[in-house]
Parts: sequence; structure tokens; C-alpha cells
Amino acid sequence: MIAYDLRCAKAHVFEAWFGSSADYDDQKARGLLACPLCDDRAIEKAVMAPAVGAKGNQRAGGAPEDPKALLAKLAEMQAKLEASSDYVGDRFADEARAIHLGEAEARAIYGEATPADAKALAEEGIPVAPLPFRTRKRADA
Repeated sequence: MIAYDLRCAKAHVFEAWFGSSADYDDQKARGLLACPLCDDRAIEKAVMAPAVGAKGNQRAGGAPEDPKALLAKLAEMQAKLEASSDYVGDRFADEARAIHLGEAEARAIYGEATPADAKALAEEGIPVAPLPFRTRKRADA
């Protein structure tokens, strides 16, 4: 197995494992590689730096958190959210409004909304927030 740091056209960096460099080349050629954050298929190998120990005179706090660790945390958060919420797809705005007005069962939902729909919901006082990832249901469609 070989691990590559990969980067999409939007500069998201993530790690992927392949049986060999030929497996990477084959999957790339067939369009099977996609960014786990934005589903971008324009994937290239990122520059990989060797693991080098920190110097003894480094300031407290050190370097920012590892991007791969942040992606792992984001994936964990996504799994928890999706397991504890109902996916309503393109009906998100209508469902959120119905829940807010008491016309539907109160529950956690997620889905897709146009920017205009999201703005209208916010103006109506309906709490909504964009997700920091593309939903797996939408990504698999």
C-alpha cells in the first residue's frame, strides 16, 4: 500500500491509500478520485513533506493543526450529523418552514437549499446554517 497526499482544484488536501502507484494512475484516468469535501474530480498529487522532528527552539503552540487530522474530525462530525438527522433533499426549505410553524414533527433535518431559500428562511427567523461538507446522500447521487 502507498499513501498519497492529494489536492483538489479548490486546494483541499486529503490522504488516500492505493495498492500501487499504477492503481492511483488507473483510478485518476477513470475519474474515480474525488475530494471528500467538495466532490471536485480535478485531483492531483500534493507535495508531501517528510516527517521531521521539531527543533528545540520552536515557540510554544507550534504549527497549526494537521490538515489530515482536521479532515478526519470533519468526517466524524459529518457521520454523527447524518446519523442523527433526517435527509430531506431539495425539500429542505419547505420542511424547515413546516417544522418552525409546528406543521411537521420537530426533528433535526439536513438537505439542500438555494441561496435565496436559505436567505428567506433566515429572514423569517428560522434557524439554518450551511454544512461545512457536501452531504453523502448528495455526493452519491
